Amino acid sequence: MSKPRKKSAYPKGRQIDPVAVDYVRGLLGGRSRQRDLLIEHLHLIQDDKGHLPAANLAALAREMNLAQTEVYEVATFYHHFDVVREDETPPPALTIRVCDGIACEMAGAHDLIEDLKTELGTNVRVIPAPCVGACHAAPVAVVGKRQVPHAKTASVKDTVTNGNILPDLPAYEDLDAYRRNGGYKVLGEANTGTRTAESLIEEIEKAGLRGMGGAGFPTARKWRFMEKAGKPRVLAINGDEGEPGTFKDRHCLETAPHRVLEGALLTAKAIEAEDIYIYLRDEYPQVHDLLHREIDAVVKAGLAEGVTIHLRRGAGAYICGEEGGMLESIEGKRGLPRNRPPYPAQRGLFGRPTVINNIETMYWVSQILTNGADWYQDQGRPHFYSVSGRVKKPGVVQAPSGVTVRQLIEDHCGGMADGHSFKAYLPGGASGGILPAELGDEPLDFGVLEKYGCFVGSAAVVVLSDKDDIRDVVLNLLRFFADESCGQCTPCRVGCEKMVRLLEQRDWDRDLMTELSQTMRDASICGLGQAAPNPVLAAFKFFEGDVS
Repeated sequence: MSKPRKKSAYPKGRQIDPVAVDYVRGLLGGRSRQRDLLIEHLHLIQDDKGHLPAANLAALAREMNLAQTEVYEVATFYHHFDVVREDETPPPALTIRVCDGIACEMAGAHDLIEDLKTELGTNVRVIPAPCVGACHAAPVAVVGKRQVPHAKTASVKDTVTNGNILPDLPAYEDLDAYRRNGGYKVLGEANTGTRTAESLIEEIEKAGLRGMGGAGFPTARKWRFMEKAGKPRVLAINGDEGEPGTFKDRHCLETAPHRVLEGALLTAKAIEAEDIYIYLRDEYPQVHDLLHREIDAVVKAGLAEGVTIHLRRGAGAYICGEEGGMLESIEGKRGLPRNRPPYPAQRGLFGRPTVINNIETMYWVSQILTNGADWYQDQGRPHFYSVSGRVKKPGVVQAPSGVTVRQLIEDHCGGMADGHSFKAYLPGGASGGILPAELGDEPLDFGVLEKYGCFVGSAAVVVLSDKDDIRDVVLNLLRFFADESCGQCTPCRVGCEKMVRLLEQRDWDRDLMTELSQTMRDASICGLGQAAPNPVLAAFKFFEGDVS
């Protein structure tokens, strides 16, 4: 008979602090402790303390009945969470994130970071950040939760001094205004059965609407994947537009959120979904606040009949714009892309059949079902283009599909900035490649630019001039991919880091970089690793004189 084991005087693992447990319980209050709310609860602690003390993570694990490793791995995965161990000093109370995305870097973000570090000292943390979705106002500094557009050292210091670190709600069309203009009429018809699910799908099919998140997949065809799927079903709305140069979804939500919400509710009716999950990037706190307000208004007005709308907050991870990464994040996990099959339509969010659409797609769903498929076709299948870089008037442009970059520059953006000549452009953000000005009359539409090794993607158009060095542009984009790789697969994780080191060399090894690019394209799990080499290959193809 074995002897009973003695209890160790030094128990292994991090012990639970009763004070931390009381704090976490008080902070969560009556909120659910279900597993998928882990990221939401981490945000509560981060927002309250400005960081995540290790003792509070352990207490949160206890409160949610999770292993401490589960909580820790999620908290350390996302950029916007600051985990602080017991032996570490917490970061300063205020953090300033200066966007170093391609548009902001072109506008002097690096110099701004150095100036702010000198001016503000150690009482404020100044760090670079990936694209914050305000490329039209470059350079941008985020002070607390407030974005400072066209940031200069003086304007950022003034924001810090005055304590203006919380976001303001933008001026937008609220529920009452939207309904006065005929909003939710079509949803009412769907709720009463006047419009059937099949009629909604047929109208979107006739319009030829394609997904505006980047892939351009026919929207109605995606919806029809649900016809033989089991129930309950889910609609997941991707609002994590982290592609550098992209800010069109933000425009839709900041101006006409109910066009998006009605589109989402109509989509739910079409696919017979009981739940809608809206996943919004954390860089848009002002949009998060207004959506909370307007979703509550929609529910109180009885418009969300038979459908529950959930709003989930990202935490700073570009990879969560990938559909599998987004689903994992909504479930409260690290945003690691999923292997397919099974596809989301078969087994998606919480194992339920799921349709994934993006914010702008929902905007056009409501407009098409209100005005008709013929109207959409007559308008030239319009969508929104985010235009930034070396133009006089950067911003979101609504234009027909197939508009050219030269038309965007000359007809919508006031021409090139003074002293700059059009040299090149990114047609689809960091992953869409780089094209020379000689191809500036090519239509910016799905399926057109692939013959050049590029694509329009999310229609994030960044205009480059003769003052921009293609080598610097490519290096900026690859550093972004290296920083944002989730690390799940070796071709992407190691490939991006290796590519950056090769790009930092004076002489670029074309053969080695081309071989590495092909390996990344062939073997990476998701689109990040597959598309990351596009800027490199485009530079070799179109800008030989700049990179040789």
